[in-house]
Amino acid sequence: MDFLNYAFMQRALLAAVLVGITAPAVGIYLVQRRQALMGDGIGHVAMTGVGLGFLLSWSPVWMATAVSVLGAVTMELIRWYGKTRGDIALAMLFYGGMAGGVMFINLAPGGSNANLTSYLFGSLSTVSESDVTAICLLAAFVVVVTLGLRRQLFAVSQDEEFARVTGLPVRALNLLTAITAAVTVTVAMRVVGLLLVSALMVVPVAAAQQLSRSFAATFAIAVAIGVTVTIGGTVTSYYQDVPPGATIVLLTIAAFIALSVLAAPLARRRARALAAAHPAGDPAECAIPATRAAGDEVGV
Repeated sequence: MDFLNYAFMQRALLAAVLVGITAPAVGIYLVQRRQALMGDGIGHVAMTGVGLGFLLSWSPVWMATAVSVLGAVTMELIRWYGKTRGDIALAMLFYGGMAGGVMFINLAPGGSNANLTSYLFGSLSTVSESDVTAICLLAAFVVVVTLGLRRQLFAVSQDEEFARVTGLPVRALNLLTAITAAVTVTVAMRVVGLLLVSALMVVPVAAAQQLSRSFAATFAIAVAIGVTVTIGGTVTSYYQDVPPGATIVLLTIAAFIALSVLAAPLARRRARALAAAHPAGDPAECAIPATRAAGDEVGV
């Protein structure tokens, strides 16, 4: 525990915990909406914000937040109105974001592509006090949105048409989800990196789904996995001198594989319990659907 004696590690661990909470909290809605790669696209756009921050001598975190939010809103507008040309527009947005980041940072006084490395792949030693302040404020926003509006966001993520019929402001909630995802990307970029943050938003959710189909349980397990792997990856990075972002993502994938292996015998046990509860002689119309019998009902 000697690493706790260093201020930079204290800052890095605090940032890691916040990332571990916020990334899966937003990711669960993106997975439900089948937009698992949205975080990756926003990460590309955020590079322009980082480059502008260096060029204008402003905070790269706050500048990346502003540009990411603008990019996320643009992505939603393209999804609504883009139709057949939407994929081309998104591709130009993503690659333009990357190119803009590289260009702006090279135009900045004393800037070079080396300055982007800590933002692309994460870095422990470069998490400053101002970064921690920004991360805390942004993470608080993400937690308030993902928990306070969980029922509404879940309804929209599951079925937009049904949510619209019930009177929910579907487009406003979609925009809020996109903005929250953009904020999460900038929260995570100092620890995981812009190019790897999408994995931390998606893989813990996929791992949690191996054990539960209930929304509430999946949410809780995904966040627990996120916090565990971010802390584990940060500590491992300190002792082994390896990139924190890559370490965290690899640990997340390892957790997914482990839970997938564990889920197989659990599924067989559920199937046997279902078969025992409903012998072959029971009328088919009296049988309880497997997902219900296994306690897999969706709960928020």
